[in-house]
Amino acid sequence: MAGSILGGTRRLTEVTGFLVPVMAIIYLGVGAVVIALNFHNIPAMFSAIFKGAFDFQAIFGGFAGSAMMYGIKRGLYSNEAGVGSAPNAAASASVSHPAKQGLVQMLSVFIDTMIICTFTAFVVLSSGVGDDGGVTGAPLVKDAMATVLGQPVAQVFISVALFLFAFTTLVGNFYYAEVNFRFLLRKIEIKHWMLTAFRLVAAGLVFCGALLKFEVAWNLGDILMGLMALINLPVIVILGNQAIRCANDYVAQRKAGRDPKFTASSIGLNPAELDYWQDKAPASAQDAAEKTNA
Repeated sequence: MAGSILGGTRRLTEVTGFLVPVMAIIYLGVGAVVIALNFHNIPAMFSAIFKGAFDFQAIFGGFAGSAMMYGIKRGLYSNEAGVGSAPNAAASASVSHPAKQGLVQMLSVFIDTMIICTFTAFVVLSSGVGDDGGVTGAPLVKDAMATVLGQPVAQVFISVALFLFAFTTLVGNFYYAEVNFRFLLRKIEIKHWMLTAFRLVAAGLVFCGALLKFEVAWNLGDILMGLMALINLPVIVILGNQAIRCANDYVAQRKAGRDPKFTASSIGLNPAELDYWQDKAPASAQDAAEKTNA
């Protein structure tokens, strides 16, 4: 982890760019095998899904109790929709129109939640384990996969998968932090020692976090994610009009048969007031930050 962090943003993008798609494909592949070999439980699986979805007592109980709150908190960890972190990754891409970045980022939410998380649910439900509610979380997924892979293989696979998911999450979050660190200090010359100190502090925080109890780590994460959402959601409302104009500009150019190219003035923005997209060749946020501090 420290090696990836100290390697800088370029190293981070290389690491995550390779690991994330590979581990996602392998995870989905293994999950598909488990579901296929437990095919005899598939009717019961869908029966349980629809029964739970249309159980009005559970629905109203969820709205009134902690079920909805728990779902929202864990949903934020799944796709980070609404907290303003994932756009940092989208902004690192060099494209001709910001709507392209937004559309790809929207697709990532779908892949993360609707495909990977749904596959995990199918694996658990098709296995028939965990009906008593005694096992939850990663051990439950491990037991579900063990019905096909066996306990030793399932244990190793889930451990490796959790490590890779956690590792790439930490790498990605550090990338967000460093890019914003560069942006906040863009008007001064950032010395090499400043970046090194920042990276060492980040690596130290990861080490300290690994020593926390699970309950403390989850509660701390819930609080900080909630604060991010409280900051980001009002900003989305304030900037929503510009985002809609940007999307309409993209759609209009696509309908005209052109590869959309963005100019700030075309949606009523003053290029002189912008840090990026100043009606010239686009540059990613990462490239612009590094150029500013070169």
